[in-house]
Amino acid sequence: MQESIKTVANNKKAFHDYFILEKFEAGIELFGTEVKSIRQGSVNLKDSWVSIKDGEMFVMGMHISPYEKGNIFNKDPLRVRKLLMHKREIMRLFGQVKQDGISIVPLSLYFKGSKVKLEIAAVKGKKLYDKREDAAKKSAKRDMERAMKDSAKF
Repeated sequence: MQESIKTVANNKKAFHDYFILEKFEAGIELFGTEVKSIRQGSVNLKDSWVSIKDGEMFVMGMHISPYEKGNIFNKDPLRVRKLLMHKREIMRLFGQVKQDGISIVPLSLYFKGSKVKLEIAAVKGKKLYDKREDAAKKSAKRDMERAMKDSAKF
């Protein structure tokens, strides 16, 4: 039986600012009110990143808005959250991060069945000319599709 996947948040900025080298799926340690808040879609991945400390992975800067009916059970929206992955995957990522210019950022947050999963990726930063080149390719592709659509009308 296929588990349903429902995407809650995407980090579009990551695709713009970085070259995606390799993607991973990680579980995330959350409290009940945080899960309820995520179900409502009030989460922001824009300025978040992942760090590895003592063989464990943590996501920093991920903002989960407080659940309005959570009162005293709500946690700090920007608190550090532990990621759940196999030790060998963490060590492999740690080896990649030791290389120059490679870091780990979250790409998307989604529900896989009833579990909350975070898609993370090993990334390398883009230079300004790389971003311009991507924008030019995107624009050229859009122009070609528009021209094809116009020629199909005749």
